[in-house]
Amino acid sequence: QVQLVESGGGLVQPGGSLRLSCAASGFTFSSDAMSWYRQAPGKARELVARITSTGGSIDYADSVKGRFTISRDNAKKTLYLQMNSLKPEDTAVYYCKLNQGFSVYWGQGTQVIVSS
Repeated sequence: QVQLVESGGGLVQPGGSLRLSCAASGFTFSSDAMSWYRQAPGKARELVARITSTGGSIDYADSVKGRFTISRDNAKKTLYLQMNSLKPEDTAVYYCKLNQGFSVYWGQGTQVIVSS
């Protein structure tokens, strides 16, 4: 079955960096586009970044452009999100997401807290 396991979250000071990972299993990772979403307390879940199966096309939310970088290693079946210049408003639970036809799969999320 499809499994998505995020890791790499934590507490970081404003201006700091974190690298999130999403380990995938149970499907052909190299065939599917993947996305990162986040959900801050009291807010709706929102798209952060998405990447096509080969990494040839990438999109970012305006709020993270120039600071975050999405990437993937199809050999390792892992999705990444490099987050630099973090701001308090980046505080959220970060999720990786897979869309397969009419099915949607989410990981359990990893908490990112940006605070001094």
